[in-house]
Amino acid sequence: MCPIIPNALWACDFQFDTTADGRTLKMLNVIDEYTREALTITVDRSIDAGKLVVVLDRLAAQRGGPPAFPRFDNGPEFIASAVADWCRFGGTQTVFIDPGSPWQNAWIGSYNGRLRDEFLNARRFDTLFEAQVLVEDWRID
Repeated sequence: MCPIIPNALWACDFQFDTTADGRTLKMLNVIDEYTREALTITVDRSIDAGKLVVVLDRLAAQRGGPPAFPRFDNGPEFIASAVADWCRFGGTQTVFIDPGSPWQNAWIGSYNGRLRDEFLNARRFDTLFEAQVLVEDWRID
């Protein structure tokens, strides 16, 4: 599926890192595949399906509506009924990649690699708040 206009397809994926004390940082990365714009890197200790829906709602409000198609892998947060309900009630149709086929979500995979190589590998975060601020600065830049 090739997007032909902005907001047609959002690619979503998770990425992980840690703070200096070894605690997990979970990042929800969402990009618009047409514009290649990073819509969010939401950083928290954990992100469940409920929090994912809150982020998708916020993005839809900022962008004038939900995407025609969000692209997900088959992770538990993405296949949860809360996300399925959000898509159904928002009028979107989900696109799930085949298990073990990350090339089907290549744009977000490439983005995650850049985030890791250009930023995360060079940083050590002391706190969740520090990670949230610095990651958001990197996304905007």
